[in-house]
Amino acid sequence: MPRLLGVDIPTDRPIVISLTYLYGVGPKIARELCHKAGVDPQVRARELGEDEVARIAALLDKDYVVEGQLRRQTSQNISRLRDIACYRGLRHRRGLPVRGQRTKTNARTRKGPKKTVAGKKGVKDLR
Repeated sequence: MPRLLGVDIPTDRPIVISLTYLYGVGPKIARELCHKAGVDPQVRARELGEDEVARIAALLDKDYVVEGQLRRQTSQNISRLRDIACYRGLRHRRGLPVRGQRTKTNARTRKGPKKTVAGKKGVKDLR
């Protein structure tokens, strides 16, 4: 099983698909990597030689921000927004949608499961 940047990529899939298992590598970047490294995109990952895997790893290190470095960069950007207390930072801090979505309904992914609040009971007339 080939290992790139600390991630085991699937061996039974074409290399262009296997590369998308890396954080920060999508279909477009995977095709670019195959082209730059001179690897056939449809060849299975298990059929790659050590030199081809090394070429892909070198290209990833040199030209792209992926895996741990990208995760670290993203978390630093979010913490910077939190520290300067801008609107987006406050939304991150409160766990609410950041990009202007409505929250009266349909924000369950960010807000989590419903927390039911007990409503007031009707006051009965006691005359």
